[in-house]
Amino acid sequence: MEVIKLSLLLFSLASSVLAWSPTDSYAPGEIQCPSNSSLTRDADSLSSEEQRWLEGRSSVTDANLITFLQHANMTDFDPESYINGLDRTIRIGLAFSGGGYRAMLNGAGQLSALDNRTRGAWEHGLGGLLESSTYLVGLSGGNWLVGTIAMNNYTSVQKILDDGKLWDLSHSFVNPGGWNIKKTYDFYKGISDALDDKRNAGYDVSLTDTWGRALSYSFFSELNDTGAALTWSTLQDVDVFQNYEMPFPIVVADGRTPGTFIINDNSTIFEFNPFEMGSWDPSVYQFTQVKYLGTEVNDGKPVNGKCVGGYDNAGFVMGTSSSLFNQFILQINTTSLSSAIKSILTSILQDVSSDENDIAVYKPNPFQHNDVGTSQSISVNDTLYLCDGGEDLQNVPLYPLLQKERQVDVVFAFDNSADTNQYWPNGASIVASYQRQFGNQSNGTSFPYVPDITTFVNLNLTSKPTFFGCDARNLSSLTNNLTSVYDIPLLVYTANRPFTYWSNTSTFKLSYENDERDSIIQNGFEVASRLNGTIDPEWNACVGCAIIRRSQERTNADQSDQCKQCFERYCWDGTLSRDSSINVNFTTEGSTNGTETLKINSGSILGISSSVLAVVLAAVSAFVLG
Repeated sequence: MEVIKLSLLLFSLASSVLAWSPTDSYAPGEIQCPSNSSLTRDADSLSSEEQRWLEGRSSVTDANLITFLQHANMTDFDPESYINGLDRTIRIGLAFSGGGYRAMLNGAGQLSALDNRTRGAWEHGLGGLLESSTYLVGLSGGNWLVGTIAMNNYTSVQKILDDGKLWDLSHSFVNPGGWNIKKTYDFYKGISDALDDKRNAGYDVSLTDTWGRALSYSFFSELNDTGAALTWSTLQDVDVFQNYEMPFPIVVADGRTPGTFIINDNSTIFEFNPFEMGSWDPSVYQFTQVKYLGTEVNDGKPVNGKCVGGYDNAGFVMGTSSSLFNQFILQINTTSLSSAIKSILTSILQDVSSDENDIAVYKPNPFQHNDVGTSQSISVNDTLYLCDGGEDLQNVPLYPLLQKERQVDVVFAFDNSADTNQYWPNGASIVASYQRQFGNQSNGTSFPYVPDITTFVNLNLTSKPTFFGCDARNLSSLTNNLTSVYDIPLLVYTANRPFTYWSNTSTFKLSYENDERDSIIQNGFEVASRLNGTIDPEWNACVGCAIIRRSQERTNADQSDQCKQCFERYCWDGTLSRDSSINVNFTTEGSTNGTETLKINSGSILGISSSVLAVVLAAVSAFVLG
């Protein structure tokens, strides 16, 4: 009897900690409403939950930042006395771009270089920067990275590689079993059953439901149901989040009415965080409690006092931010799969319209019957339509980190986009973010000056990390007297580029052998660490100089000579190049002499072999000379 009581107690505790779907399946179900009468609030501040969480996280990041800065070997600077003497915590934001598995894997390597849990990150990378960061933001493929890390109890890239249980990408989800037809059949049968559960519960099913469930098999494979009942709001209750041991994760998506084409100026940017979903944009200017998505509301209040839980499925949220990939689902029936598998696929797709296949359906709309936002197309519609967060060209998800309420001092932006014909980034994403501040949807947010794309390429600003907004006093014309120049974060922009592996794979490449996957991750580590610290031994110190810059400016403190030299090396000085003859040049030093310099640390940071180096060097030579 005592054993039974203990088991029931443990089950009760587990149930209270994990915010699973109340139906223990993919279907949402009825739950008790919160004590407050409204599920929505105006976007004029941070939520009280986020504010309280930030207070707890600040003490953690302060201690970790002191350690990081001490290890960075900054001259004429005492990190402990400096950080402890500030009246406001330095907040660091990390943003990882979209771009399918290419973005996820390159981003994984870049993130691992910042994570002290990665072997070699402390010695050869920026280990401790992740531990010092407040926010972690992802979009599309970048949100697959953020979501995988966050929703698996804040696991690490190192652990994923060591365990081998997640990110098995050797077979595309089109045929996940390879020659094992039964495995592929079970995969699609599981998706079909999950969608039937949601449909039978009375909810519309979109292609993004199919996509989100397919992705979950790679991201949540350690769970018995591969995440079918796992909700995004689970994050609120897990120990690692409640104890402030991880950054605050945010996923970005765009709003789009069916039949319309969104552009940078008219898009509505939505975010999902552990507590809320909504938008800072004036078109919506509201947030709703993410745990109660699926609840029918009138002016934010639950209709008939009934609330729904489980709609915020973690895979569905992550699929929403990458819904551009829905087109793959529509092409599955054209493959040479067996008739039994095609039969299941037909049943999956028959009740889902192929029109508007890049849209995720959120019905009922939590912002319906509300006159706060300016967009009538959103407030009068019973359905909220969201799509891939990169469809407005802002493929690096910076917008959540620009909100002055979040007081972010510095943003590390990792761009793994495929802007060029060769699938390399060219700065287009941050140019779009810069331009957005001049439109109606900016709502007073400000962004540092950046050059045009031609200048980005001609000056090789993607060839090494580049700092933007180094002197806040020069940004006064961007604030419109709505914010202080010191509330505009300094931007550290780092673009994907080849060091020991050609990491410019197609956005739509859906399978990777383990060797290729691991090599791209290794190359990402080298991108973030400036080739394991061999290109610039002072790189960690320069990162430290960028981190403390805004706090120094607020207190009118002078930069050290070392920091001044770092800024001379890495800050964009405002130079523009109008030469239209764009010449993409891969140089690790940022020079323009047409040569590639590769320096290899003898150590293998992630335990990955560097045997491909000779091949890469030959390929580089052929590319540069040929």
